[in-house]
Amino acid sequence: MIKIKPKTFLYVAWIFAIVSVLGSLYFSEIAHFPPCILCWYQRIFMYPLAILIPVGILKKDKNLPYYVLPLTIIGGLIAIYHNLLYWNIIPEAYTPCAAGISCTTRFIEWFGFVTIPFLSFCSFLVIAICMKLYLKSTKKKNGRF
Repeated sequence: MIKIKPKTFLYVAWIFAIVSVLGSLYFSEIAHFPPCILCWYQRIFMYPLAILIPVGILKKDKNLPYYVLPLTIIGGLIAIYHNLLYWNIIPEAYTPCAAGISCTTRFIEWFGFVTIPFLSFCSFLVIAICMKLYLKSTKKKNGRF
């Protein structure tokens, strides 16, 4: 069995946060895709992670997952809601996007299902899983699990 150092999970989470932030900035600033209101909410919960995670790593803060998990859970729930709108499971009448760009506008659709909200959800999910794995591995290491 491969032994993975607990800190590796933090670095993977940080990489996903950085790629997510850079990707969202690319889509809005270079590709000129205007973000809808749900995209802005997802950014509100993703952008702090790109700063919070490395600060927690540098400070060796064992409580870092407890700061990160609420942001990833809330951001992930918003991304799920956004995906349900995209897939027409929730009618467009229930969108908070009354003014400006529609929350169901599909700027990209790779492989027929990979959209910007799907990418957002995947990032939130991977970051949350990394935090849970970090918690699990540090509890085993300290004999508290």
